[in-house]
Amino acid sequence: METKVIKITDENIIKACKEAGEIIKCGGLVAFPTETVYGLGGDGLNPESSKKIYAAKGRPSDNPLIIHIADFNDLDKIAKDIPSKACILADKYWPGPLTMRFKKKHSVPDETTGGLDTVAVRMPDNKIALEFIRAAGGFIAAPSANKSGRPSPTKAEHVYDDMNGIIPMILDGGQVGIGIESTIVDFAEGDISILRPGYITPKMIEEVIGESVSLDPSVDGVSSDAHPKAPGMKYKHYAPKAELTILEGESKEVVSYMVSLIRKDKGTKSLGLMIKKENVDTLLSNLTEEEKTKIIIKTIGSAKDPESFAHELYSVLREFDESDVERIYTESIEKKGIGVAVYNRLVRAAGHEVIKIEETE
Repeated sequence: METKVIKITDENIIKACKEAGEIIKCGGLVAFPTETVYGLGGDGLNPESSKKIYAAKGRPSDNPLIIHIADFNDLDKIAKDIPSKACILADKYWPGPLTMRFKKKHSVPDETTGGLDTVAVRMPDNKIALEFIRAAGGFIAAPSANKSGRPSPTKAEHVYDDMNGIIPMILDGGQVGIGIESTIVDFAEGDISILRPGYITPKMIEEVIGESVSLDPSVDGVSSDAHPKAPGMKYKHYAPKAELTILEGESKEVVSYMVSLIRKDKGTKSLGLMIKKENVDTLLSNLTEEEKTKIIIKTIGSAKDPESFAHELYSVLREFDESDVERIYTESIEKKGIGVAVYNRLVRAAGHEVIKIEETE
């Protein structure tokens, strides 16, 4: 199969989305951009399409898919027992990086929901995605458009690397704006909880609905064989090819630890280091020219711009995949605001491998 890539412009968006929509209606798959990451779309109401999504990704079939809609009125066609507070959230954050989980109607096949009696739904804030969803019939099931377990794609090139020859079409909308997946809020089990942190933070949700929300216990970790309630809840996910370890501690101590790692390595293997923009010069100033040749350093964003961590994370992990590094060490992210979501992705990419760096006297 030859994978067709269409670079979307204002002139060709309607024609391209109509062509992509026909592929969906015929049971095929199309990758498309959203404001978060690229999605791998199929007909959410066609069980065979959902099976194709799992096969293309190499994804376990118990890992539920999100259905993307373009019109709020379509929510009632696939979900039931929709509380008023969910409608309030939708009014505030749809279109946007918010997914909500409800009890599903019979119109949604079990193949789409991983066998669960619930359905996760969102309306993406991307004009290409919305045009495509409407052209395809209104209900697009879509996980991220990458091979299962790998870093999610934030560019069409990332999708092509993973899906060339597997799917018929990629809609290229350029680099996405946010860079990590949507927040998932659960309305299906009584109390309102967050199953996956994202750009929409708990504080933002609480300010809208007027009550506190909790993080589901599985946000901080779940066994590798657990049945996930929502996408992204497996123990290890978003992982680069090299082993990844998080270094937690004050920046000064983390930089010193990185220097010690380089000197212990003695050139026996290639190391990758992910570090905040503010700390790069300090790290380099502590290395000899020879030591600098042993490593690959990439910035994970700036502490002055927390959203940059989300924007850069997956791209940086994929850049490491293109190098020959065998192990990556990364400076941690403060678990505050959007940092909660970034750390969630980072710790899963690392398989919960974390070293706590104690401050030296």
